[in-house]
Amino acid sequence: MNDSYGNGQNNVPVYTSQPQRRRMSTGGIVGIIVLVVLAILLFSSVGTYNGLVAKRQNVKTQLAQIDTELQRRNDLIPNLVNTVKGSANVEKSIYDDIASARAKMAGASTVKDKDTANTQLDSALSRLMVVVEQYPKVQSSSQFRDLATELEGTENRIRQTRGKYNTAAGEYNADIQKFPTSLIANMTGFREAELFQADSAAKEVPKVNFDTSSSK
Repeated sequence: MNDSYGNGQNNVPVYTSQPQRRRMSTGGIVGIIVLVVLAILLFSSVGTYNGLVAKRQNVKTQLAQIDTELQRRNDLIPNLVNTVKGSANVEKSIYDDIASARAKMAGASTVKDKDTANTQLDSALSRLMVVVEQYPKVQSSSQFRDLATELEGTENRIRQTRGKYNTAAGEYNADIQKFPTSLIANMTGFREAELFQADSAAKEVPKVNFDTSSSK
């Protein structure tokens, strides 16, 4: 305590006490600053991690929607093929290609495998439709028209969901590559999502052999 002197009666010194102010050391101030910075970084990291989780889940959701539409189309195709089989001469290879592509689609587990199988199926169906155009009776049947309309609607939804998936995956991929988000992504196991790519085979014009003597 700091002592000070005052004059009392008869000029006798009187001692008064004042509380001593403690000064925080430089080390203590630095420690507090470090703790505050660490707390800010922790909360920021948690927010970044949760944001990545949400975007990764959105990518999975969009992929699940694609799978739903692909499965719906896979289920429609046998009915369409059976409708055509009894009324049109179609190359056996077209039916074989459709069956092969459907089998690959059913067994596809990665985006790349699904993309490849989907492209092969598109090509085979396009060839089938080219053949059907030569048979107005088939095209005019209500069963074929209903199936073709439903198939077309499903294919449109596939294209839309693929676009939504690629947008979600692209945003997610961009985020995990940005600094400092990339540090958290690498430490917590976030990996880049695959994108659906247009296969070169999809750009090829379907080739169909209309020689009915080789058809079965």
